[in-house]
Amino acid sequence: PRSNGLIAVRLQEGEHLVNVAITQGDEDVVLVAGNGKVVRFKESKVRVMGRTARGVRGMKVAEGEEVIALMVPQEGGQMLAASENGYGKRTDLSEFPTKGRGTQGVIGMVVNERNGPLVGAAQVFGNEDIMLISNQGTLVRTRVDEVSHLGRNTQGVRLIRLGNGEALSGLAPIPELDVDDEELEEGAAEENGADGADNAPADGDEE
Repeated sequence: PRSNGLIAVRLQEGEHLVNVAITQGDEDVVLVAGNGKVVRFKESKVRVMGRTARGVRGMKVAEGEEVIALMVPQEGGQMLAASENGYGKRTDLSEFPTKGRGTQGVIGMVVNERNGPLVGAAQVFGNEDIMLISNQGTLVRTRVDEVSHLGRNTQGVRLIRLGNGEALSGLAPIPELDVDDEELEEGAAEENGADGADNAPADGDEE
């Protein structure tokens, strides 16, 4: 292993990596741009290349726009998108048609003065929590199923209330845990009890 890693894709000055996903060779890929456009295409349309290759165009974006998210759609998956002004929504990924790569895509969420540009998008299934963070460090955690489920060409609803000069900067889904809160509390109590026993003074020792 090299401490400084290996090149996975060759980037030009001003470019940056948005996301990485493991695929099986026969899946679809979804790209989301900050202007609210979404493109979906077969990953077989992207030929296999070496590590240092620059790659091929996945989505055509206008000058000043950029891709903000990549997803590999799964059955029952929804796209949860959020905008700079704190608005967002869920939309079934099945609503986005599979077309050729390198296109401008279709509208995934309306971007306007009210919403601002998209700052994040993630695949969700309705049983997770979502964490939102602003550029001033404000964190809000909410249930995904509390976010409105709307069609593609819609504006969304308020996800987070922001202060003056504050903007949403990102989101991340939090997978549902396999254990409930009571089990977590019991586990913590048992751990604390074990620590207490280990730290208890032996007979004749000073506390």
